[in-house]
Amino acid sequence: MLENIFQYIDLHQNEFIQSLKEWVAIESDSVQPLPHFRQEIFKMMDIAADKLRHLGAAVDSIDMGHQELPDGQNLPIPPILLAELGNDPKKPTVCFYGHLDVQPAKKEDGWHTDPFTLVEVDGKLYGRGATDNKGPVLAWINAVGAFQALNQDIPVNIKFIIEGMEEAGSVSLDKLVEREKDRFFSNVDYIVISDNLWISKKKPALTYGTRGNIYFTVEVKCREQDFHSGTFGGILNEPMADLVSLLGSLVDSSGHILIPGIYDNVTPLSEEEKKMYETIDLNLEEYQNSSQVEKFLFDTKEEILMHLWRYPSLSIHGIEGAFDEPGAKTVIPAQVIGKFSIRLVPHMNISVVETQVKKHLEDIFSQRNSSNKLKVTMMLGVHPWIANIHDIQYIAARRAIKTVFGVDPDMIRDGSTIPIAKTFQDIIQKSVMMLPLGAVDDGEHSQNEKINRYNYIEGSKLFAAFFLEVAKMHS
Repeated sequence: MLENIFQYIDLHQNEFIQSLKEWVAIESDSVQPLPHFRQEIFKMMDIAADKLRHLGAAVDSIDMGHQELPDGQNLPIPPILLAELGNDPKKPTVCFYGHLDVQPAKKEDGWHTDPFTLVEVDGKLYGRGATDNKGPVLAWINAVGAFQALNQDIPVNIKFIIEGMEEAGSVSLDKLVEREKDRFFSNVDYIVISDNLWISKKKPALTYGTRGNIYFTVEVKCREQDFHSGTFGGILNEPMADLVSLLGSLVDSSGHILIPGIYDNVTPLSEEEKKMYETIDLNLEEYQNSSQVEKFLFDTKEEILMHLWRYPSLSIHGIEGAFDEPGAKTVIPAQVIGKFSIRLVPHMNISVVETQVKKHLEDIFSQRNSSNKLKVTMMLGVHPWIANIHDIQYIAARRAIKTVFGVDPDMIRDGSTIPIAKTFQDIIQKSVMMLPLGAVDDGEHSQNEKINRYNYIEGSKLFAAFFLEVAKMHS
């Protein structure tokens, strides 16, 4: 059966690329809160709904209401699509999550081509959204369509949840998932997300974990009005000096976080996990060159991957209220706000880390005997996600990857934060897997985003093979 499916996908790959071209042409930018872009997202969701109905799926376009923005705008939130195809109780039900909104893009940002015109150069399909996430969504649809075109029974029941606000924080998605857990999601066995990348240009990967994120602001305030450094310099506690001292106390030059207790709940490294790092396809020299970094903090592939994926990191992002323009201004800022975040790993607890951070900063501040006021605020907290790589879905995906690509996948984590995986895991309480299609150099979010023709077409085959493998394993 698979041979016929694969042959069909190969023969129709130009049609599949044409579909991607039509989807990339829609400027479904959710980051810029402008009516024009919201209309484009609505248009994108309507086109996707029609595509799913053409497959024979029952599609529910859920009205998500309106979004009140800080500038007073009241913009409609694009609908979330819930679609289902097949309800055979003897088959497992697989739910695919994807998003059809994109990051902003303009040719003058440094694109070689118009970002909303899909252009193929040397087997690379350039266009905004090609890999993040329109290509993978279409690859899943391509796989389903191949079974139907050949009158082959699809071995699983299929469900889709597709949104249009992922790049803007998935507005109201978690509420919808909670609301639908006993209806739409009640018979779902497996959830697949394809919204990240391989760690290699050529070797496929399976992702089993992401880091969480906790974001803080640190405000040091003396008064409302700034000071002249000639009039007040040397006779008061300067807020900027206090803040720089506080920020400098968070992490050392080797990247080690200096907050007491922060590593206490980090999961110990097992022998099984340690061995997985050894087989991962990462060319360290190529990785370093492409990053344009003279030297990393660690010398081996294993150490770098572990500090990207399985250990926490702390990054300082900026200072609000500081003079940051050209020229020499001799002001003493009266109030400054530092911003930093910590990437969390299993089994770090957000509330525990929040307490540790606040206590550390308050202790350091008290040692300075400053007369200024300190305020530490946690702005955002997202838990890390980790999956069981030995569950049926992961075994099935590994087999499907071996069938299509002829190799075992790299078993990887993602150092960034993808909240929807944890949302599904906590609310639906079923197996969640991240099955990426794109190569490491796809440039999601950046100029000249692309997906390789090879990845897009072979990815369509991968999803078809996965349907068969997960059905076999489930039964």
